[in-house]
Amino acid sequence: MKPGYLITLEGPEGAGKSTQIGLLEEALVLRGYSVLRSYEPGGGNALTKKIRELLLSRDNAGMCEETELFLMLAARVEHVKKLILPALREGKIVICDRFIDSSLAYQGYGRGLPLKIISDMNQFAIRGRYPDLTLILDVNSEIGLERAKNKAGLDRIEMEKLDFHHRVREGFLQLSEEGEQYYLIDAMREVGQIHLEILGRVLKLVGA
Repeated sequence: MKPGYLITLEGPEGAGKSTQIGLLEEALVLRGYSVLRSYEPGGGNALTKKIRELLLSRDNAGMCEETELFLMLAARVEHVKKLILPALREGKIVICDRFIDSSLAYQGYGRGLPLKIISDMNQFAIRGRYPDLTLILDVNSEIGLERAKNKAGLDRIEMEKLDFHHRVREGFLQLSEEGEQYYLIDAMREVGQIHLEILGRVLKLVGA
């Protein structure tokens, strides 16, 4: 059986990842591919959903940076071991809304925790199975937060001060330069334009 592909979409708040993942999933299914769509934190099972609630609840505004990181990683271990790796073994294309680079951008660049430690913990959490392609959707922080607010209100992390979100965005921009698996996309454009660019890059990956 042909091995699957792991594609992750990353970016600051309000970059339009969910919209683009939906369009990408639909386009790939229409072309005959078996697709699994998921997200972090919270994808995988009931336990990861509970962890997501803890992480994003505004009741936990005083959470320590290290606690936030450990909870993210705990959810990731469950997600990878019980959902992502089995799907990849079945030859599916797994599309994930946020993954290891969000920990680097948010807890590393945003919170100031050591990037090397986060990278090492990520490697352990994902069993060394890195994404085949990471699409980073870039958007102005102010515009992105306004989009997020209008869509569903702001969660604990979205409510952080603007300078935190500027650091997160800068983190993603830095990460986009670290290897060929990264692909930076201007998410300030029309939805259809962004989708066609993403689809083209994904089809190139899977050899279509």
